[in-house]
Amino acid sequence: MKISTKGRYALRMMLDIAQHDTGEPVRIKDISARQEISLKYLEQIVSALVRANYLRSVRGPQGGYLLTRKASEYRVGDILRVTEGSLSPVECLAGDVNDCPRRNSCVTLRLWEELDEAISSVIDRYTIEDLKVWNEGMTDDYVI
Repeated sequence: MKISTKGRYALRMMLDIAQHDTGEPVRIKDISARQEISLKYLEQIVSALVRANYLRSVRGPQGGYLLTRKASEYRVGDILRVTEGSLSPVECLAGDVNDCPRRNSCVTLRLWEELDEAISSVIDRYTIEDLKVWNEGMTDDYVI
């Protein structure tokens, strides 16, 4: 499994909005500049996040985007699934039901199920708030 730029940029966008949350909408143009991501690419990503009700759009000259809930309520895995789709390592585990005709005789199924659970356990453990805290802990003023 490989997370695409779309998924990575969606996380950066959500984190940026959370970090700049003053109650006022965050402009996508500002996110683009801070994150060094193409404005057009962010517009594609933001539409998926608005459709998923993760962001709310505010129109007008002072418009932009707001989180629809607290940063601690956005799991990283949920954001990645909105932008990436299934994160399962194999197709037979991508849906709710494994309807593969070989599921009862597939020697490797257990391996794929464990890998799927491991991936989910990590990406569903962390939130945008966790990323925000990690970012606040990073400083460029390291001195020996």
